Amino acid sequence: MTFSTTKNFEANGLPMLVGSLPLTDLDQALDWVFATTPEIPLWPQLPSNPYERMMPQFAEGIPCITEEDLTDPEGRILYDITGADFEENMLAFFEEYMAVLEEPVRLMQSRFQVSKARAQGLFAFKKAIADHTDAVALKGQVTGPFTMLTGIKDQEGRAGYFDDTIREMVIKGISMKAAWQTRFLSADTEQQVVMTIDEPALAGLGSSAFISVTTAEIQEMINEVADAIHQENGLAGIHVCANTDWELLLESKIDVLSFDAYSFFDKFAPQKDKIHAYLDRGSIIAWGGVPTGKAEDIEKETGDSLTALWEAQAELLTEPGRDKAALLRQTFITPSCGTGSLTPELAGKVLDLTKTVSDNLRARYLA
Repeated sequence: MTFSTTKNFEANGLPMLVGSLPLTDLDQALDWVFATTPEIPLWPQLPSNPYERMMPQFAEGIPCITEEDLTDPEGRILYDITGADFEENMLAFFEEYMAVLEEPVRLMQSRFQVSKARAQGLFAFKKAIADHTDAVALKGQVTGPFTMLTGIKDQEGRAGYFDDTIREMVIKGISMKAAWQTRFLSADTEQQVVMTIDEPALAGLGSSAFISVTTAEIQEMINEVADAIHQENGLAGIHVCANTDWELLLESKIDVLSFDAYSFFDKFAPQKDKIHAYLDRGSIIAWGGVPTGKAEDIEKETGDSLTALWEAQAELLTEPGRDKAALLRQTFITPSCGTGSLTPELAGKVLDLTKTVSDNLRARYLA
């Protein structure tokens, strides 16, 4: 099974972030992004706003999802198929989905657009890009369908994944939102768009909660989102912040695989043959070697120590014809996850370390 990326794009060890920042000031967030990742900036998610948290941010327009008092600590997001108008709303959803497929020009004004209320950073970022000419790519992100489907539950606690209708609507809704965002970011620019599917729930594969979930089902839904991104000429990424079934992802249609190399490289590296097959098709590893999980890890590490860590890890993946320099050309240097749950001081250090490690490696291997 082989796939090819949509464009010939080289990562070249550039620094890239994962998504969330622990700030409330959008201008400050953008300043951080452009200062530390000028070549591949992203739009910042600010989860201090309850509408920008992982579940609600991309739930708009999907009729099976309901929200209750999101600004309240006791608020929640769930799915509900008991309403009298559910059948009508479901039919309208699928009709609009089919209309967008038949006439893609409808996408930008469809229910699949992301609103300013849910992604202030996206719109501010798009406006600011014109003043930042160093960018070679722009990064966006969307909550993955598996994470959404296992995160939303009905009143009885049954996950949406296990309802066929809910699953179909969420997969198609997320796919179109990813396509919409890719087109929005690429409009009036020449930069490549990298659209990452955030799937932290994939760390639960194999647990008793997901015993009936098959890898074929997961790969199919990931590929459907990736296809929608590719249709808009974007590169499709996926981010998993813990251990998962790496073979499943390496053999999917994903172009950029983002993982926590700081804590889980030992789980990833045994897939060496699959990793090289993935790289052989032109795909990219987003190497999450800068810790975000524990404050003590962030505090103890330096740019030099994390540079040495990448070199030691990369040595285990080299082979004849692919040395460290070749690996770095197909690598982004990233934090292991978003920084939204950290203090601003720790988050700032994570961003600085990401840039420093990238600078060190590029000077050593690609200069």
